Amino acid sequence: MVDREREKQAAAASSMAYVEAGQIVGLGTGSTAGHAIRMLGQRVRAGLTIRGIPTSAQTRELAQAEGIPLLPLEQVTRVDVTIDGADEVDPQLQLIKGGGGALLHEKIVAAASARLIVIADSGKLVGRLGRFPLPVEVVPGAWRLLAERLKALGCTPTLRQRADGGAAYVTDEGNYLLDCPFGAIEDPPRLGRALNEMPGVVEHGLFIDMAHVVIIGRGEDAEVLAAGPRSTRRL
Repeated sequence: MVDREREKQAAAASSMAYVEAGQIVGLGTGSTAGHAIRMLGQRVRAGLTIRGIPTSAQTRELAQAEGIPLLPLEQVTRVDVTIDGADEVDPQLQLIKGGGGALLHEKIVAAASARLIVIADSGKLVGRLGRFPLPVEVVPGAWRLLAERLKALGCTPTLRQRADGGAAYVTDEGNYLLDCPFGAIEDPPRLGRALNEMPGVVEHGLFIDMAHVVIIGRGEDAEVLAAGPRSTRRL
């Protein structure tokens, strides 16, 4: 049986090589990113001087508990490196993110980063994106309208509910999430553009041409996948 937690830890440990003293570091959200944050905390307590940019309230709490000095996003114009997880990674290093509900803040920080380092267990590597339902963040008052429009793109969206049930999940920015099971996504950039053109869609979980390095945990080891030169295009 594959030990996914051990793979997450292996990927997180490998990502530490990309963090240097004096950097502003984007701190991702989710269980795999959490391993990296705890490892960074250990290095900070040992003398590493960095400042972190958290991508969610959950991440902020963890980073503060680890003693990592933080900066508010509004005080920075550039991030040196971001370490974050992913729900899916394809062979071209395109991503689906947002399972943890922080995709808007994650994408803002990723787009501001000189390098985006994505860490994941081997189960996140897929031949084609779409097995994981694509999260789409929407304005709350328009969610029913947008759900109907999203059906025309080939999915039946589900309004994400809170874990305790009975109420819609609300993002840190006060929006709703529609989880969209598209199945295999033939053309992720095209779908991303279609979502961007929908008024009321705040952001979506397709991270196209954003990852510079993907680190996949495999057992106790890690495989490093590097992208070619990335354009400045962002979806």
